[in-house]
Amino acid sequence: MRCPPLSILLGLGLLFAGLAWCGNAAATTIYECTTADGRVIYQDTPCGAGQQQRTMQVADAPAAPRPAAPPTSGAPPEPAAPPPARAPSAPLPLLYTCVRATDGKTYLSDNGNPPPYQAPYGVLGAEQLPLSEVYGPDRGAAGISAPEANRGRVTSGMVANDYVWVQDQCREMDVEETCQALQDAYDQNEHTLGNAFKSQRPPLEKREAQLQAQLTNCGD
Repeated sequence: MRCPPLSILLGLGLLFAGLAWCGNAAATTIYECTTADGRVIYQDTPCGAGQQQRTMQVADAPAAPRPAAPPTSGAPPEPAAPPPARAPSAPLPLLYTCVRATDGKTYLSDNGNPPPYQAPYGVLGAEQLPLSEVYGPDRGAAGISAPEANRGRVTSGMVANDYVWVQDQCREMDVEETCQALQDAYDQNEHTLGNAFKSQRPPLEKREAQLQAQLTNCGD
C-alpha cells in the first residue's frame, strides 16, 4: 500500500492521519512553522527566522515494485531457425553457337575454336566422280573386271583423295542468348532428373545446382 504524496496530505489536512497510515515506511522530515500572525505552514525546509518550528516524520512513498520475471520452464527456449541461405551466384559461362561444316546444323559449344576434322568430300556439296572413273585403269586399277570396277575398291588412296579437312565456324553468344541456353539446359536436366533412377540422380542434381547458380545472374 502506497502513501499519498505530501502535497495531497497537506492539501487535505490529513498530515497526521497520513503519518499513522504509512506506518514504518521510510520517513521524510517535515517542518511545521508558525508565523508571527499565527498562521501554520508545513514545508520540507527549516522554518524562517522569527517563526516557531516543530518537526515531524512523514513516510515516503515506497518505490514501485519491479516487474516480475516471466516464469521459466525447465528447458531453455530453442533458438530461432536462421533464414535459408541464398544460393551463391556463379558467373555466366562463355558459350558459342557453332555451324557444322558438313551439314550446316547449329550446336552449342564452350569452345569457340573447335579443332578441324576430316569429312568426305562429297558431303560438302562438291561434285563426285563415278566409281568407275575413280578406280578405272588410268587410276591404278588396271586389270580389274567390269563388276569390280562398278563396285569400286576401298583403298588408302581413295580415303586420302576423297576426304578433306574442314572446321566448324563459331561465334560468341551474347548474354540473352546465353541465359536462354542455360534455361533450356535447366529444363532438360529437370525433365531427365524427374525420370531418373536413384543411382542416376547425383550427377543430375549437381548439374541442377550449377545451372541454378548461373541463372541467378540472368535476372527475372
